[in-house]
Amino acid sequence: MLIAFDIGNTNTVIGVYQDEEALAHWRIGSDRHKTADEYGLIICQLFQQVKIEIDGLNEAIISSVVPDITGNIEKMVRNYLHLEPLIVGAGIKTGLMIRYENPKEVGADRIVNAVAGIEKYGAPLVLVDFGTATTFCAVNDKGEYLGGAIVPGVELSMQALFSNTAKLPKVELHAPKSYIGRNTVNAIQSGLIYGYCDLVDGMVRRFAGEMGYDLAKVNVIATGGLAEIVCKESKTVKVIDPYLTLDGLRMLAKLNHNELKEK
Repeated sequence: MLIAFDIGNTNTVIGVYQDEEALAHWRIGSDRHKTADEYGLIICQLFQQVKIEIDGLNEAIISSVVPDITGNIEKMVRNYLHLEPLIVGAGIKTGLMIRYENPKEVGADRIVNAVAGIEKYGAPLVLVDFGTATTFCAVNDKGEYLGGAIVPGVELSMQALFSNTAKLPKVELHAPKSYIGRNTVNAIQSGLIYGYCDLVDGMVRRFAGEMGYDLAKVNVIATGGLAEIVCKESKTVKVIDPYLTLDGLRMLAKLNHNELKEK
């Protein structure tokens, strides 16, 4: 069995796989202050809840955009799971040609998403990941990673709105019934949900045009915790795949299987 960790700024998503079958998924808060032992206790409790034996694990892979957390997760994997994890980064086999000016600047999660997107849906691709930041990634029909765009995420924008205004209330993130809010709560919800939905559609159209493709021929995949909320009314998103990154980690673990065995 494989355990995969996708460490983001807000959440860490964990998946357990038996070959290609997903046995369990979890989403926990990313906490820079948690020790390896605290993460170890969390993992043990999660495995107990779904009645999966930790001793059955024989591989581990980690993708992270938070270096402060990576070390403690690595230590936890060694101490509690008795495995040497594979870290997504320089030296790992991805099979992905990266056309970024400086490939080292591309976040691990974006690389993993591209690998999974190509394998699962085919290229050309536009990938939209709703995390702390909302990222857009472009992959051409040759399977080459071209680059993308980064904007503040929905929750980050919401926090900035509440933190910097005196009278606006905190709201739940769900789509209101009308675009024109008739009260302050619905007005904020409309701006956040429908505003980001239109942002996605606008950026996707720009990406497709710049790559020289008819939009109908581009696979547009959304992932991340808020993808289902924001993209339900999208005119361009074709698939919402909440666990795209974990599937990409599973694929990279398989691609780098010999390296994992040597560790």
